[in-house]
Amino acid sequence: MNDINFQQRLLNVIPGGAHTYSKGFDQFPSNAPQILERGEKAFVWDTNGKRYLDYGMALRSVTLGYAYPSVVDGAYKEILKGNNLTRPSMTELEAAELMVDLIPSADMVKFAKNGSNVTTAAAKIARAYTGRRYICVPRQQPFFSFDDWFIGTTPIKRGILPEYIESTLMFDYGDIGSVEQLFEQYPNQIAGIILEPATTLTPCSSGCTQKLVYEHLSHVCTNRKMNFLQNVQQLCRTNGALFVLDEMITGFRWHPKGAQTYFSVKPDLSTFGKAMGNGFSIAAIVGRRDVMEVGSISQEDTERTFLLSSTHGAEMCGLRAFIETEKTYREKKVCEHLWSYGESLKDGLNVIAKEYGIASHFTVEGPGISFNYVTKDASENTSFKFRTLFCQEMVRHGVLIPWIATSLAHTGAELEITFEAARQALKVYSKALNSNVEQYLEGPAVKPVFRKYN
Repeated sequence: MNDINFQQRLLNVIPGGAHTYSKGFDQFPSNAPQILERGEKAFVWDTNGKRYLDYGMALRSVTLGYAYPSVVDGAYKEILKGNNLTRPSMTELEAAELMVDLIPSADMVKFAKNGSNVTTAAAKIARAYTGRRYICVPRQQPFFSFDDWFIGTTPIKRGILPEYIESTLMFDYGDIGSVEQLFEQYPNQIAGIILEPATTLTPCSSGCTQKLVYEHLSHVCTNRKMNFLQNVQQLCRTNGALFVLDEMITGFRWHPKGAQTYFSVKPDLSTFGKAMGNGFSIAAIVGRRDVMEVGSISQEDTERTFLLSSTHGAEMCGLRAFIETEKTYREKKVCEHLWSYGESLKDGLNVIAKEYGIASHFTVEGPGISFNYVTKDASENTSFKFRTLFCQEMVRHGVLIPWIATSLAHTGAELEITFEAARQALKVYSKALNSNVEQYLEGPAVKPVFRKYN
């Protein structure tokens, strides 16, 4: 069937046309493939057999490469063993012991199938453990859960009760004063603070001159006491709130033991997912024993907290995918590669932009492990139209780059493909800066996911 029909077919049977809004048609240029057939290593193919170098990497969940052999083989063997049994499986125990051994802050773990479930579990644990109401999140970080406690903080409030919206408070990442203000405004009422350790924004103070690279962990940085995460951790300890790190994206990227290890902090709870299974559905919440045991059933005469109870939470194929992925991380030094490739990609794209004289309009920002491109118009205002134009032209030259997520499968050859496509894309970009950008667009501009109206 003609490719042009896939979008409508998807919309006919799936609200939004995809099972995560980040895959929706409004997030991609109109010339992007509407549907994909398969992926292998760093590439994906559409139904017409056209190949694209991919930097979406399944919403950052694939860090080894698509269909990584040892992960696939391990998962397949678990399927042949039954995949989901009536009592806990040996695979479940093996995975749990591995996770607890791997993450320094982990005494116990609960597995789930997606990140939203474990971040919501973290909020519930914090409230149950402290007996307090409020959860605090940074407004600069776009997504923590599809559940009401978080979505109510976004412009998309339809269907959410006001009391859920009111139970979550906002602060500014990097501004410790905004966190202190919440503790002052709500004394003895804050159950926990949940935040990502870093995005393109990092917790390092403005006075820190050390470049963030894999070899230089910030726990040896001379400005360690000025680290935002360290300061938030101390505020939580002082005020009796739980310090919770959402490592859905940073976990298994910044460091094999999490960004918490990279930045030398010890959260009470932390959540993982995405890269831990190289695309398989698995997530986890880990933490201090006394905190995690609010979900226990072995402490008699203790009021119960119904934490996570999921039929497929310990599905054996996903757990084995985690075990094999972690093994590959150790054997192949995956984190080192992700940092190194990312730095090369970031530097190369910035050099090309400078060659075209548009470095103030197109720039790649953030550390080499967590960076993204920023697109600006002729007035140097951030522009979705120019972001769409760049994506559109990259697609035209065989590169799918809605954001930048790298993998072990991205090597020197992939780097050259990217640079050649970027040279062509930024050539068009530079022309559009001197005229009407809309005349270069083949369709509507991409839109932010979190908007009030379609």
